[in-house]
Amino acid sequence: MAEHHPSFKPSLGLLDGTMIVAGSMIGSGIFIVSADILRNVGSAGWLIAVWVLTGFMTITAAVSYGELSGMYPKAGGQYVYLKEAYNPLMGFLFGWSFFAVIQTATIAAVGVAFSKFLAYLVPELGNNHLLYDLGFMKIYAGQLVAIFIIVLLTYVNSRGVREGKIIQTVFTSTKLLALFGLIVFGFLLVKNSYWAANWSTGFDAMQNVGIKNEAGTLISDKWLPLSGAALLGAIAASMVGSIFSSDAWNNVTFIAGEMKNPQRNIGLSLFLGTLIVTIIYVAANLMYLNVLPLDQLAFPTDDRVAVAAANVIFPSFGTTLIAVLIMVSTFGCNNGLIMAGARVYHTMAKDGLFFKKAGELNRQSVPQFALWIQCAVAAIWSLSGRYGQLLDMISFVVVLFYMLTIAGIFILRYKRPDLPRPYKAFGYPFLPALYILMGAAFCVLLIVYKPEFTWPGFIIVLLGIPLYYLALGRGTPGTKN
Repeated sequence: MAEHHPSFKPSLGLLDGTMIVAGSMIGSGIFIVSADILRNVGSAGWLIAVWVLTGFMTITAAVSYGELSGMYPKAGGQYVYLKEAYNPLMGFLFGWSFFAVIQTATIAAVGVAFSKFLAYLVPELGNNHLLYDLGFMKIYAGQLVAIFIIVLLTYVNSRGVREGKIIQTVFTSTKLLALFGLIVFGFLLVKNSYWAANWSTGFDAMQNVGIKNEAGTLISDKWLPLSGAALLGAIAASMVGSIFSSDAWNNVTFIAGEMKNPQRNIGLSLFLGTLIVTIIYVAANLMYLNVLPLDQLAFPTDDRVAVAAANVIFPSFGTTLIAVLIMVSTFGCNNGLIMAGARVYHTMAKDGLFFKKAGELNRQSVPQFALWIQCAVAAIWSLSGRYGQLLDMISFVVVLFYMLTIAGIFILRYKRPDLPRPYKAFGYPFLPALYILMGAAFCVLLIVYKPEFTWPGFIIVLLGIPLYYLALGRGTPGTKN
């Protein structure tokens, strides 16, 4: 009797793929990071320009990935593209960085954001409620809530793709409708509009160099005009937040093995998902400019821009409304991240470059071990309290890998002109080349003006080199150990 080996089942359609793209992108960033962006660039024009620029880069990258997803319609996504365009080491460096921090720390940060806003409703479950002081670390209730959410969603996704798909579609649809409603009401219900006053700043860039006390309260508000190289540096620094808020759109490529007609549907879902989110993000920031004066937009309590806006639109229940919306948003976001991330480790294991057991599927045809090991690392990040800093630092590495992957389109057109390309990169070669140039400018500016955002990411990536050769010593890439 032949042994049965479960395989991925194509059970996700175009709507599911689009919901994974949009749902994985929209977490808590759009509700918070605009404050930091405005402190960096200081005017309504540049605030919107940063979000438009980020959206343009995201959509350009997404439609470029469409060609790669059509060529390699299988689980693993970006890991596979880098391996095929360059070599197994390059693929492993991405996979290692993805497992070590990019995906797992993002899952932790999104989980902690969920608990942070749950604390509006139940203060005892927040990140300020200390449970245990172990000396070498402190454990807060909010961290355990984050771990509970991560474990719950991991369990749900280990039961099969259908369960994860339902959660993704329901929660992403809900948060898109809620965000759209908030934007519309921000223009219709607000009594005092600050639109004209805010836009009078135009594109007169300024950076806040105010002084805060130990509690984080601004005690000296000072703005300096920006131009030339200093302005470019400020734009790059502010884009760390908008790029983080727009990241994870590539998660749908990781589950290609479970998509129906992946050659068509992955490329389309990448385009539709990133377009929808870009429109929502830009519209949300236009709403902020209508509802709040610039000083309140730049310095809301704890950077909670959406809470400040909602309290103006809905004075009696604005805070509660945004807390619930962010909980829905982060819950759905983490479901997409958890579902997609495990497929990368599964593919790496099949290549002999990860734990062998991660390459196995359970009876429900999902990589259960890969899901749970991802859960364990994300839980550790949740307890560390350091995920936020590392996520900022890893933005440099994320864009670097995007650039390398898009450059892979040019390489593969030269190396593998024979491969079928059911979907070709839109605007090739101009738009992919433009993304590479814009990404390179972003990375160089961060190296010059924000070196603390770059060297930790480099170290994490470089740690993957000895690990790769250790993996080679255990077995041959491309084979099971």
